[in-house]
Amino acid sequence: MAASGKLSSRLSATPPACARTLFRIGSPCSENASFMAIYAIGDVQGCLASLQQLLAQIRFTPAHDRLWFVGDLVNRGPDSLGVLRYVKGLGPAAVTVLGNHDLFLLAVASGIAMPRPMDTIQPILTAPDRDELLAWLRCQPLLYHVGPFVMVHAGLLPQWTIEQAEGLAHEVETILSSPDYQEVLCASFTSPSVQWSDNLTGLPRLASLVHVFTRLRTCSVAGMMNESYKGPPDHAPPGFLPWFQMPTHRSSEATIICGHWAALGLHLRDNVLALDSGCVWGKELTAVRLEDRRIFQVPCDGKDRPSR
Repeated sequence: MAASGKLSSRLSATPPACARTLFRIGSPCSENASFMAIYAIGDVQGCLASLQQLLAQIRFTPAHDRLWFVGDLVNRGPDSLGVLRYVKGLGPAAVTVLGNHDLFLLAVASGIAMPRPMDTIQPILTAPDRDELLAWLRCQPLLYHVGPFVMVHAGLLPQWTIEQAEGLAHEVETILSSPDYQEVLCASFTSPSVQWSDNLTGLPRLASLVHVFTRLRTCSVAGMMNESYKGPPDHAPPGFLPWFQMPTHRSSEATIICGHWAALGLHLRDNVLALDSGCVWGKELTAVRLEDRRIFQVPCDGKDRPSR
């Protein structure tokens, strides 16, 4: 499906101000870092009690420290509303990228998707500050790049350079932060999944990008996603490998910070920090201090265990 004229013009437009209100921090390689530490934190998914315990452990101070969230702030855990309010309230002390559950919340709020039995987003949808929270959420990026670090929710295709990935993420961010945001949500949640190709245009292109940035786990050497596989990496279907194990990965010069893959668990490599340690499934919530890669973990708080 080709993009409408209005959508085509927005693809190359500068995003509205709300899409660019993220703080510009002094990174670990910056000459002017003016705070104590940056902590990257795995998928919170509504587990506010566990997040509070983790932040107490690292002695987080908003005036000095910075928190990087890998997406999926909401859903499945018991207090998605509390997490969303807390992270938004941190202002420049925190940055988050969008995950698939965050986008699902936006799709349900727009009437595009239907909530499922295990979803825990209803308190957000009925909250008095609902509109403010949702407007803030859809203005968050799909990719965040500072110094040697690139943060995305799921991963990057092996054929993409960091520069290409930034440009592609920008295409989607431009629409999500505009009045036309429901178009990309509708394409992402109601249309059949389309494998990425440079030749894609319009809404299929945007939907394919959303799926890569927020759902990628395994792919082929040619970059074909296997979106249905959620199990451990050692049991991936024939012909598919974890996206970060591709021998031709063109983004290997950066350190990619991601989450999304609970069955992978905490997985640290020279150029990958995968931080979804399955808190919402009764395991741990993890933070990594980027300056020295020190790991901080708390077990899932009993209050955060999902009802089965």
